[in-house]
Parts: sequence; C-alpha cells; structure tokens
Amino acid sequence: MAKVYSNALQETLEVDRIIGHLKGDEDGPTLVFFAGIHGNEPAGVFALKHVIRELKLRQTPIRGQLYAIAGNLQALEQKVRFVEKDLNRIWTTENLQQTLQTDNEISKDEQEMIELYKLLQAILEQNQPPFYFIDLHTTSSDTSPFMVLNDSLLNRKFASQYPLPTILGIEEYLVGALLSYINELGYVSLGYESGQHDDVVSIRNCTHFIHYTLGITELVAYAPAELAKLRMEIADSSMVSSKFYEIYYQHEIQNSGGFEMRPGFKNFQKIPRGTAIAMDNGNKIMTQRKRQIFMPLYQKLGSEGFYYIKSIPLVLLWISKGLRKFKMDHLLVCLPGIQWSSRQKDGLLVDQRIAKFLAKSFFHLLGYRTRQLDRTHLVVKSREMASRNLEYKSSGWY
Repeated sequence: MAKVYSNALQETLEVDRIIGHLKGDEDGPTLVFFAGIHGNEPAGVFALKHVIRELKLRQTPIRGQLYAIAGNLQALEQKVRFVEKDLNRIWTTENLQQTLQTDNEISKDEQEMIELYKLLQAILEQNQPPFYFIDLHTTSSDTSPFMVLNDSLLNRKFASQYPLPTILGIEEYLVGALLSYINELGYVSLGYESGQHDDVVSIRNCTHFIHYTLGITELVAYAPAELAKLRMEIADSSMVSSKFYEIYYQHEIQNSGGFEMRPGFKNFQKIPRGTAIAMDNGNKIMTQRKRQIFMPLYQKLGSEGFYYIKSIPLVLLWISKGLRKFKMDHLLVCLPGIQWSSRQKDGLLVDQRIAKFLAKSFFHLLGYRTRQLDRTHLVVKSREMASRNLEYKSSGWY
C-alpha cells in the first residue's frame, strides 16, 4: 500500500499494486493500464482510480478483463521520479534475468520491476488474448497530449484509432522501457502522455483516454454517440495535428547537474535556426537549423535533455507497410556486409562500411530499429517478427 499525493487535486490516495481489477461476465480482451511507472507522475493513478470507481458504481457491463496497475509504489510515495534507478530504463531481457537470478541486494526500483514482472506473467498466463498494454505518463513541461510506441504495423494500426499525434522510434533512444519489453513479446502496447505532471487537465485527459480505450478495445460497449463524444474530447485536448512523427536526435545528458533547459519550450514547438535552447556543462546549445523540439526536460532527474522530431509523410507510411508485408528485408542479406544475426531471422548484422550507404531511415521503412554493436557493426532488430497479429484479427479496429 502506498500513499499517492496529487498537487493538482491536493488529495491523497492509498493504492496497492493493483489499483483495480474488473472481470466481465462474458469473454473478451484483456486490457492492462500502468500508471506511476515514474513516481512524480500521479495523474494516471488518480484517473484509473476514478474510472474503476465509476464503472463499479454504474455497474457497467464488461467483456473480458480490466487491470489498473500502479508502477513504482515506493517512488510514488516519495513523490520522486525514481528512488535509485529509473524503473522505465531497466526493462531489458538481460537485466531482468540477471536481477531475477542474483543473490546480491538489488535496488528498490529493481524490486518494483520484479514484482511487476511476476504480475505481468500471471496476467498473461491466467487471461486470454487479445492483450492490450497502455502506460500512462505526464511530462515535466506543458504539452499537448500525444502517444509514443514502438513502430510495428500492429501498434501503428491500433494507434490510428486515436485522434492524437503519435511518436515513432523512441525505443532506439530509450533502452529498457517497459513497453518496449512488452512489445517484443508481440503484444499491442503504447504510451500516452496526458499533459504536465501537476495540471488537473492531465487527469481529465487521462480519464477520457481510458474510457475511449475501453470502447475501441470492445471491453465496454459504449453507444456510438458516446464513443464519438469521447473521441471528440480527445481530439479537442490536442493542439497538434494527429500525424505520425519520428525521433531523429536525442540530446543525452552526461552530467545531470550541468544541464539546464532554457525556459518556455514546449513539445512539438518549431524553433528557428540559431536559437539558444539549453546549457550543458557551461556550453550553450544552439539550433543549427530549423528544428521541432520534443520532450524538453524541466526536472532534475532524467538523462535525456530533449529530442528533435519530424513528421512522417503519409506516402512513406504506406511504402513501409508494403515493404514489410512483402518481407523485402530478406533481400538485404544478398548484399555484402549484411547477414542475419540469429537463426530466427529477426535481426541483421550490418557492417558499418555498408551501413553508411543505407540511412537509418531506410531500415526504419523495413521495420527495423538500429543498435550499435561495436565499432564496426550495427545490429538492426525487426519490429515485425514478434507481432501476434492473429490474436487481434477478430477485433473491430483491426
């Protein structure tokens, strides 16, 4: 049990790991919401508690299973992003297995990870597909709501149901995110950022988003007019076009005490060339050309200062869909310096002398994300191989 305080509402909640669990009388999907993975982001916790209470009071019929899960209980109680390690940066298969097997003392945040992992395993074993995993977040700066996801066609198709801007490719920069771990298991998973940490509007946006997700996953059979109203509420919450965007640059902070973002920058803001946007270890960071900024950091904890993004033309989204469906990536192994990295053919080992002629965006089109293996090679991992498309084909949105 943890006490969670909201500056926006000036209220305190007491929550367990499972904030709420509703089981329907009829079979249906399994929908799992996470909130408070970062302890200074309580908006999702309060929104989930409100929705669960509302569904119970109205005795709303449910198909399938609904889980509302609190993330980092210790950090939520302390009102900090994390205690020792960022819980949303340690979800790699290697770190998870090492933590499970170690006899040594582990950090408080790793303890939270192990508890969440065991709960996740139990949900997958005890319930039926299709599974949906949604992670609710807020940001340190003012923001128009948006979604982030790993760029598989399955994720992209589901995300298209929301009238919100969607960010692709963040998994290339954020190693160890919970949703990346889940997406590599093949399930639909996405993150929703509802607004600024301590803004009451963030809780309201989150509440509308949860209800709408209940509707499009068919967990709750909302009337068409009610679902349309929820969609309009979500659309009206955003001041940014509901396009797909791609991250192409991350400013990584080497010394957290030496980084300071200049005030006033907001997500999706277009910034002219020659603008001073931050100071890092005494060095002024200037835009070298016109940029569109994303996730400027206005809190003490965190290792990512800001990102640059660009919108993805619709024609490229269609091209990438076709290339992936026809498995055009299999032709790449015919090129010198490129070979499969495993027998499962879910990744490529690429000589960097070859890679310099193949832009990162080219691998993105084919559904791969890139990682540096060593000085001479890249590993590019398929986003499509794990997708459990058959489990979602009977869903109304598919």
